[in-house]
Order: sequence, then C-alpha cells, then structure tokens
Amino acid sequence: MTDFAAARRNMVESQVRPNGITDRRIIAAIEAVPREDFVPESRRALAYMDEDVPLDHHDRALGQRALIEIMAFARMLQHAAIKPTDKLLIIGAGTGYGAAVAAQIAATVVALESDAGLAHHARSNLRGLANVKLVEGPLAGGVAAEQPFDVILLEGRAEDVPQSLIDQLADGGRLIGVVGERETSQACIYSRSGGLVAVRPVFDASVTALPGLKKKKPAFVF
Repeated sequence: MTDFAAARRNMVESQVRPNGITDRRIIAAIEAVPREDFVPESRRALAYMDEDVPLDHHDRALGQRALIEIMAFARMLQHAAIKPTDKLLIIGAGTGYGAAVAAQIAATVVALESDAGLAHHARSNLRGLANVKLVEGPLAGGVAAEQPFDVILLEGRAEDVPQSLIDQLADGGRLIGVVGERETSQACIYSRSGGLVAVRPVFDASVTALPGLKKKKPAFVF
C-alpha cells in the first residue's frame, strides 16, 4: 500500500526544491495538498511521479487531458510571483489540483475548466475552499465576468495565447504558461503594462496540451 504522505515529501525534496523553488509558501502549499486525490483511482500510485498523469475526461474528441508534472507547475508558480493579495485565474483546471495549491497562496482563485466531467470532479475536490470559484466554459474565452486578474496560469500547454486572455490581465498583471506547437516548448511570462505586453521565456517544459488554445492558421489566399 502506497504511503502517500511519504511520497509527497519525497516529491518535494527530489522534484520541487532542486528545481529552484525557493518560495516557502509554494513548498508549504504543495506539501499540504494530497495530489493523489486529484487523479483517477487507478492512477493514484502514479500521482507523485515526475511526469503528467492522464485524467479520465468526458470530451475525448479534444484530446488527452492530464494533471501536469509537478516540476513545471511549481516553476510556473515561482515565476508568477504571486502575492497574497492577488486574484488568479487558472486555465484548464482539470480536477482542481492547481487551484487547490494556488488557493494557499493567492487571495482569490478562479478555476476555468471546459470539460464537464473534469469540472464535476473539480467542484467536488475544491468544496470547502472559500476563496476558489469554479467556472465551466471554453478555455480560450477566459472568465471576463471576473476580470481583471493579477495572474493567469495555464495548467497545460497552449499553441498560442489568445488575446482574450491577455485582455483580462490587470495593469501590471502577468500570464504564465507553456506555449508552443511542439511537445517540448517554452514556459513564457506575458507581462502587461498599460497597453503594452512583454513576453519573456523562462524555461523549457513538456506538458499535455490544453483544448481550444490552437494557433490560428493564416487564411489561404488565391
């Protein structure tokens, strides 16, 4: 029988701390949230491995969904520099793990999920967290009714970041996510200052793609 508490401690010591995670709030939050509760029963033993864990989702036409590897997620949290007063939007909340961790760090978390089955599990997993709101809808649209956000975090890879998400950032806000068409792409920070947006790559990562965040193909011209 797996000792999940020991597995969680080992994950922090072998995957989180060695990858430049120095924010004690992030480490404490990861230590506090039982990752095994956010994956299918049949994959609980895989919850603390250093790889994405496939999730059982409803709309398979949109591709596989997964709980992304802890190294990429923790590094995104670190680079996002979340303040205790921040309002955060998670894109592709899945079963709610990222939102549960972020709720320990940010003042308010809005978790957006497009898959009905995953949203159902997330709603159950996040019950009792008063500062988390789950919203079901297309990921590319964000949650305009709750804007502006100090931080937007993509819990998965996007081929491109829609302008609709950038527009929901507060002045001084930042969006972080793994962006690119290849399996291994770059995690980038989009920082908004007035009407300007600066983009800065921060590390490479390989995480499962999110649905609905495809790069727009140029129109064919005769």
